[in-house]
Amino acid sequence: MKLALSLLVLGAVAVAARAAAEPAAIRPPASRIETVTETLHGSAIADPYRWLEGDNSDAARMGRMTDEVAAWTDAQNAHTRAVLDALPGRAALEERLRPLMEVGAVSKPEMRGDRYFFTRREGSQNQPVWCWRVGARGADRVLLDPAQLDPSGLTAISWLEPSDDGRLAAWASYRAGDEMATLRVLEVDSGRMLDDVIADKVSMADWLPDGSGFFYRNLSDPRNPYSGQIRFHRLGAPVASDRLVLRQFTPEEDARLATTYGPYPFLSEEGKWLGLLYYTGTRNNDLWVMPVDRFLAGGEVEKVPVAVGLEAEFGGPILGDTMYMSTTLEAPNGRVLAVDLNRPQRDNWKVVVPERPDAVIEATSLGDGVLVVQVLRNASSAIEVWSLDGQLRGELQLPGIGSASISSRAGRAEAFLGFASFNYPNTVFAVDLARPGAEPKLWERPQVPVDPQAVEVSQEWFASKDGTRVSMFVVHRKGLERNGDNPTLLYGYGGFTVSLTPWFSATLFQWLEAGGVYAVPNLRGGGEYGEAWHRSGMLESKQNTFDDFLAAAEHLIARGWTRPERLAIEGGSNGGLLTGAALTQRPELFAAAIVAVPLLDMLRYEQFLMARYWVPEYGAATDPAQFAWLSAYSPYQRVREGVRYPATFLTAGENDSRVHPLHARKMAARLQAVAAAVEGANPVLLQVDREAGHGQGKPLNLKLRELADERIFLMWRLGMLPADENVAAAAGE
Repeated sequence: MKLALSLLVLGAVAVAARAAAEPAAIRPPASRIETVTETLHGSAIADPYRWLEGDNSDAARMGRMTDEVAAWTDAQNAHTRAVLDALPGRAALEERLRPLMEVGAVSKPEMRGDRYFFTRREGSQNQPVWCWRVGARGADRVLLDPAQLDPSGLTAISWLEPSDDGRLAAWASYRAGDEMATLRVLEVDSGRMLDDVIADKVSMADWLPDGSGFFYRNLSDPRNPYSGQIRFHRLGAPVASDRLVLRQFTPEEDARLATTYGPYPFLSEEGKWLGLLYYTGTRNNDLWVMPVDRFLAGGEVEKVPVAVGLEAEFGGPILGDTMYMSTTLEAPNGRVLAVDLNRPQRDNWKVVVPERPDAVIEATSLGDGVLVVQVLRNASSAIEVWSLDGQLRGELQLPGIGSASISSRAGRAEAFLGFASFNYPNTVFAVDLARPGAEPKLWERPQVPVDPQAVEVSQEWFASKDGTRVSMFVVHRKGLERNGDNPTLLYGYGGFTVSLTPWFSATLFQWLEAGGVYAVPNLRGGGEYGEAWHRSGMLESKQNTFDDFLAAAEHLIARGWTRPERLAIEGGSNGGLLTGAALTQRPELFAAAIVAVPLLDMLRYEQFLMARYWVPEYGAATDPAQFAWLSAYSPYQRVREGVRYPATFLTAGENDSRVHPLHARKMAARLQAVAAAVEGANPVLLQVDREAGHGQGKPLNLKLRELADERIFLMWRLGMLPADENVAAAAGE
C-alpha cells in the first residue's frame, strides 16, 4: 500500500513537472484529408494521406516531393523546432552532449605490405579522415580528408580499398546521405588523383594482385535501384569499355529472383578466382566462382556453380583453390566447409568448423595458415583461431563481455582486434594469431571524458508471450535503485539477422548520469542466436518480434526498473517499424516513442525505393496470405480514433535511398489527427532532414542536433527536465 501511494505521488509530480516544462501550446500544422480507397483481396483499405507520398510518379517513388508535400514538410519541421527549442535546458543539453559526441574514434587498420590504412576522427571533425602509416607504429599520414573535399561536412567517404601493395587506393564518396557513391583512384604516396572515375553507386572494388585493375559493383541505371552489375575496370581505360561480368536478373529471366538483389563480387587472395554472390532472401544466396585468368584473356564469363538454388547463406575467403565457405545449410548457427573449387560439388565439401549449439558464426577471415572465426555466445563476441584442417588453436583474449571484430590477412600472423562494450570504450589491440591465448597489446584507445567504470551492465532473461526466453542488456549507473520510477529507454531492432551486441557510446552517459536506464533486448528476427532465431521473427512470424519487445517492457516494469509513465522506446529503420508496431498495439505501455527513418505502411512499402529487396523478410501485400499478416500489424493502418497514443517523435531523411520518408509523413499526419480529438493527447512531432538520408554519412554537427532533439524530447516526456527539480522540491520530494 505504501509503495502504491508513493508511486501515485511520484506520478503526480511527474505530470506536474511536464506541465511546468510544457512549451506554449502550439498546434501542429493541419493536414488535409483526401482519402484513397482500394480493395486488396476483398478488404477495403482507406488511406486518408496518400497524397503525402508525392505525385505517385517515378520521381516521387525515388523520394522527391511535390510542392505541396514540400510546403507541408517545412511547416512540420517548423512546428517541431518551435516545440523542442522552447523546452527548458535544450541548449544546455546540446552543450553537454557536444564533448561526448566529439570523442575520437580510430578504426582497425587494414594491412597492405608494410602499409596500414585506417580512419581517424577527432574533436569537431564532421567526418572521419582516412590515414595511413608505414609500419604499425609509424607516424600518421593523411590520405583523404572529407573536409578538404567539402567544407560543409556533407560529403562522406563510404569505403576505401588499397591495392595489394598499398601503392594505390580506390575510394568512393557521396553527399547528403544519398549513398550514390562515385569511385575514384589515388596514388597513396603522392596523393595524386588518377583520371579513373566511375559513378552510379559503386559499392566495392577488388584489386587484381598486380594493381592493374579491379572488379567493382554499381548500377547500370542510377534511376533504377534494381540494376546492379559487376564489371571489370583496367586502370587508365575508358569506363565505357569496362567488361560486364554479371548483372542483376530480371523477373522475366528468373521469377525466383524478382524481389532479391545482387550480384556482389569478392576476389581470392591470389586473384585466381572471383566469387559471385546473388541474394535470393535475407540470408539466402546463390554462389558461383569464375576463373579470373580466362576472363582477363578475353574468354566468356565462366560461372562455376558452388551453391545454387539452396535455401541458405554461402560465402567465405578463398586461398589457392580452396574456399573456406561459411554456410547456414543444415546448420542454422553456421559452420565452415572447405570447398575445392576444381571439384565444387556438394559431395566433396569437408567440414572445417562444425556447427555448435552455443556459438553462432558471424564472420571468417584468413591469417597465416589459420582461419579466424568470429562467433556470438549469448549475444556477446568471441574470436576463435582454427587450423585450416579443422583444429581449434585457441581464442583471442578479450577484455570482457562485449563486441569484438578482427582485421586479418592471409599469410600474416599479425592482426588487429577491435573491442567495445557499454562500459568499455572502443579500443584497437594488436594480436598475434600464432599465439591466440597471449594478452593483446594496446594499439590505440581514444580518450573519453567519462568514467566507464561508473556504469553497470547486466544481462537479464525474460519470457515472451509464447514462452520463448529472450535476453536483454540493462545498463545504468552503479548503485541505481530499482524503485519502479527510473526513466528508462528501451531500444530494439529485431530483423535482417542484425545482432545487437554491447557497444560503447559516450553520449549514452548523459542519459545514465541523469538517472536513466538503457535496455537492449535481443529480439527474434535478429541474428544473436542463429538463423532459426532470425526466421522466428520474419514473414508470418514477425509478430514474435513485437511480442518480444512488449514482453521486454513488461519485464522492466515487473522487475522494478520503471513504470509506463517513465518508459520510452526507440528504434530506427526496421526498428522504426518495431516502435511503430509497439505504440499502436500497446499505447498504454509507454510514455514516449522515437520512430526513426521507419517503415510504417506495410501494405505499400515495397513499391518505393529499394524496398522490394525486403519482401523475403516481410512479405508483400499483393499475396493474399502475406496480406493477412501484414495488415494485422501494419502500424499506419492500426491507428485508431479516440486512442491516447504515447508522445511520438518521427524522423526521416529526404535523401533516404532505402526507406521512403512517406512512412514518417503519413504516420505523423494520422497520429496528429487522432490527437486533435483526444482530450489530454500527447504531442506528435515530425522532423524531416533535408540534408540527410537513412543516416549513413551524416556529419557530426547534424548528428549532434538530431541527438539533442531526441534526448530533450525523451527527457521532457519522462519528467527529466530542469524544471522537474523545482516542482519536486515544491512537493517536498
